[in-house]
Amino acid sequence: MAEPPRQLPLELPHEQALGRDDYLVGSSNRAAFDLLERWPDWPSAVVVLAGPVGAGKTHLVEAWHEDTDAAVLAAADLTVESVTGLVAAGAVALEDAHKGVDETALFHLLNAARQAGVRVLITSRTWPTAWNLTLPDLVSRLRAATPVEILEPDDSLLRQVLVKLFADRQIVIDPGVVEYLVVRMERSLGVAGRAVDAIDREALAGRVKITKPLAGRVLEVVQASNG
Repeated sequence: MAEPPRQLPLELPHEQALGRDDYLVGSSNRAAFDLLERWPDWPSAVVVLAGPVGAGKTHLVEAWHEDTDAAVLAAADLTVESVTGLVAAGAVALEDAHKGVDETALFHLLNAARQAGVRVLITSRTWPTAWNLTLPDLVSRLRAATPVEILEPDDSLLRQVLVKLFADRQIVIDPGVVEYLVVRMERSLGVAGRAVDAIDREALAGRVKITKPLAGRVLEVVQASNG
């Protein structure tokens, strides 16, 4: 029997739900979620949130921003001139500090935030000791920060995330397909997102139902390219 003709999938918009109510909590991220829920009652004025790529740090920042109206900025874009405006927001999130940050600007931010009673959340794939910082006073400030870690997701959280990602695309996925993916995929929310996107595209292009064999083939390609 001839295979059905493939078609190019349309770029239909689908919005990934990144609000607080959409944040899925499991054993790997509960400590981070609970700490942000306590804002502004934190153990210290600064929290450093570390975790691997695809662990859900950005989603957690978005959820925190929804609750606090915090100013959110890539750490690499921080300048001394931007400090006053950031502190005026009442809470600040700096993302991806492992990619580099102006040490003088960060030092000024932490000082200004402390004086104003403003909390600062810094995300990174690594801890500050790996940032190659040279400013002793900044190192001292960060040493006093509260560290919190997001670990790689466990199977339970991956199941929830896969179902949510398919639901974001208005797809009610067969639980058997979800389980098939969970036992074969890397422990990464980033991989989960790319896999769901690729599986959806493949099914649309072939005008076929999402099955275990289809999902498995696509997952293999996604994980090969990820490596």
